[in-house]
Amino acid sequence: MNYRRLGKTGLMVSEIGFGGEWLERHDEEESVELVRYAGEKGINIIDCWMPDPKSRDIIGKGMKGNREKWIVQGHIGSTWQDGQYVRSRDLKYVVPAFEDILKRMQTDYIDLGMIHYIDAQEEWDYSMNSDYIKYVHQLHDQGVIKHIGLSTHNPRIAVQAAESGFIEMILFSINPAFDMRPATEDLDSMFGGYDGTDYAGIDPERAALYQLCEEKDVGITVMKGFFGGRLFDAATSPFGTAFSAKQLIHYSLTRPGVSSILCGYDTKEQVDEALSYETASDEEKDYASVLASAPLHSYTGQCTYCGHCKPCPVNIDIAMVNKFYDLAVLQPEVPESVKAHYEALGVTASACIGCKGCESRCPFGVEVAERMEKTAELFGC
Repeated sequence: MNYRRLGKTGLMVSEIGFGGEWLERHDEEESVELVRYAGEKGINIIDCWMPDPKSRDIIGKGMKGNREKWIVQGHIGSTWQDGQYVRSRDLKYVVPAFEDILKRMQTDYIDLGMIHYIDAQEEWDYSMNSDYIKYVHQLHDQGVIKHIGLSTHNPRIAVQAAESGFIEMILFSINPAFDMRPATEDLDSMFGGYDGTDYAGIDPERAALYQLCEEKDVGITVMKGFFGGRLFDAATSPFGTAFSAKQLIHYSLTRPGVSSILCGYDTKEQVDEALSYETASDEEKDYASVLASAPLHSYTGQCTYCGHCKPCPVNIDIAMVNKFYDLAVLQPEVPESVKAHYEALGVTASACIGCKGCESRCPFGVEVAERMEKTAELFGC
């Protein structure tokens, strides 16, 4: 298992994580064993947005005896009212729901205290000026939550979170289909209305979010990486072609700022399938060729940092150079931190000999040599 630093939290998380929302569908003993099995395989981050007692009990029992090895995303504002999930900012419901997660998980702290599911600007504005956010800060000050995070599907909300200064990581929905959609406050709209003809590559707001998170050192964990399973079937994929789990995992993990993708599991076999990503070949991980040949989209001209441009005869890490260029041009001036990371590559864009061999391998027709010239001019090396 590979581990990545989760932004400024400093936590080292498994790049393959555990999304716990399916646990309640199975016998409790079976699900407890599934959590334990994932932990034995090296998975160390688990999300619990679910307020239902059964799911929380399962995670608590699955971590028992190994709590210190797990990094828990516990959501503040996900409540259980009259046997149903209700998202709330009312402390009458929020406080007992959070205290319940501590009790059922048999712990006195939550690693990542998540501001639960804000997609609408009005809800962000209200939450950031209410007793709810005061409660979140109180939990943090007391050490009950070690770090403050936020979950959202809206890049505009995520940008505000990344710029807040106190939100250290974001749980965000990422997959090739979502990345083509413009920002919305309606999650349901993300799952419908595709005809594949009116989108051209990654939505600029989403691309800017990923770059901002990397620049601000705000870690990203990924939800909905498989688009609810739709991307596994050409008939339901908005691209008109199917992807494998390995390809979709790789897509998420190649977005700037991303530390871990949280997959949902029903069985140990599904855990093993996700973990097989760690030993997969470049060909098995290759999402770029699938996207490039898909009948219903166009990513033309956009670098997706897929690495198909390798090898470079002078050993430029073209994908990383492009990523730092994209980060830098977002700002009026090149941030010193970005420049330092760029220079640390050793072989920079100025080494490009203009052979354009990389361009012949790029699935998206990126004019790499021209990008190298612009990057060398921007950074001065």
